[in-house]
Amino acid sequence: MTLRSALLAATMVALPLAANAEPLNGFYVSAGAGINLMQRENLTAGTDSGSVSSKVGPAVVVGLGWGFGNGLRAEIEGDYRSNSYNSLSSAGNTNSVSGSEQKFGGMVNALYDFDGVIPMVTPYVGAGIGYQNSKWQGVNFGNNPGTGSKGSFAYQGIVGAALPIDAAPGLAVTAEYRFMGLAGNRNYTTGIGTVTSTNDYNHSILLGLRYAFGAAPAPMAPAAAPAPAAATSRSYLVFFDWDKASLTDRARGIIKDAAVNSTKVAYTKIDVNGNADTSGKPAYNQGLSMRRAQAVAAELVKDGVPKAAIAITASGDTHLLVPTGPGVREPQNRRVEINIR
Repeated sequence: MTLRSALLAATMVALPLAANAEPLNGFYVSAGAGINLMQRENLTAGTDSGSVSSKVGPAVVVGLGWGFGNGLRAEIEGDYRSNSYNSLSSAGNTNSVSGSEQKFGGMVNALYDFDGVIPMVTPYVGAGIGYQNSKWQGVNFGNNPGTGSKGSFAYQGIVGAALPIDAAPGLAVTAEYRFMGLAGNRNYTTGIGTVTSTNDYNHSILLGLRYAFGAAPAPMAPAAAPAPAAATSRSYLVFFDWDKASLTDRARGIIKDAAVNSTKVAYTKIDVNGNADTSGKPAYNQGLSMRRAQAVAAELVKDGVPKAAIAITASGDTHLLVPTGPGVREPQNRRVEINIR
C-alpha cells in the first residue's frame, strides 16, 4: 500500500509543474510491449492464508489519445499482462503451484509532457483509472485446480520519456514504467474451496512507439542569399541545427565569405550576435546562443579577421527572425548574425 500511494501521489503532484516546449496537439496512437512483474499475491482459503510468487511475464499496451496543445494529454488504452505462478508460501511452508494469472482490460489516463526540460527527450507522467479482468488459467495447488475470471476496478501511475524521430515527423520512441493495482478482493473456485486474492500489484517496463497525426515536418534552414555582384555584403546569417553549436560545412563557407569581404570594405568592428529558437528554457537558450556566437567568432579569426575587431554578443531567444510562441523549433531563429560596421 505504501509503494502504491507514494507512486500515485508523486504522479499527481508532478502534473502541473512544467511547461511543454513542443506539445502534442491533436490525435495520436501509441503501442508498447515489455515485461510485467507481480508483487507477491496474498491468498486466503478459509482460515488458512499464504502468498504466491510469480515469474516475470509479458505486458502489452495500445492506446488512442488526444493532445490539448498545452502539455496535457488524455488517452484510452487496452492492455494485457500474464504471469506464471511458481511457489506458494503458507503457514511457514513453501509448496509448488502451477498455472498463470492473466489480466486484460481498459484504462483512461491523463498525462503531462515536460518538453524543453531535457534536450531531445520529453519526460512525462500520468495517472489512470479503469477496469481489469483477472483470470486464473490452469492454477493448481497440489492437484486442486483453480479457475475463474474476476473483474476489478484498477488504477495506475505512469512515468515515461519520449524521443522524437526527426526523420519521421510525428513519430517518437517511448520508454515507460507503470504501476498498476487492482482494488478489492477476487474469489476463485478451487478443489480446496474458495480462494480469495486480497491484493494484485503490477510493475511494468515498456518500450514502444507513438505517432501523432498532422505533425508538420521541420522546415529546412534556408541557404544564405548570395551577395549582389555589384556590391560587397556587410551582413551574413549562419544557421545551426537544433540544440547544436557546431558549424556545418555550409556555415564555414558563409563565414569564409564574410572574412574575405571584410578586407574589401572600411569597417570599425564586426558584430557577431548569437540567437536561439524558443524550444528550451531561457537560461539554456542564452548559453546556447553564446556558444554559437563564439564558434563563429573563432572561425572568423581562423579565416584572418583580427580578434580585436570582433564584438561577441548573445540574444538567447529574445531576438527572433521569425516571431513564434514559446516552445517552437524554428530553424531561422537558430542563427548567428555577422554585421560588418
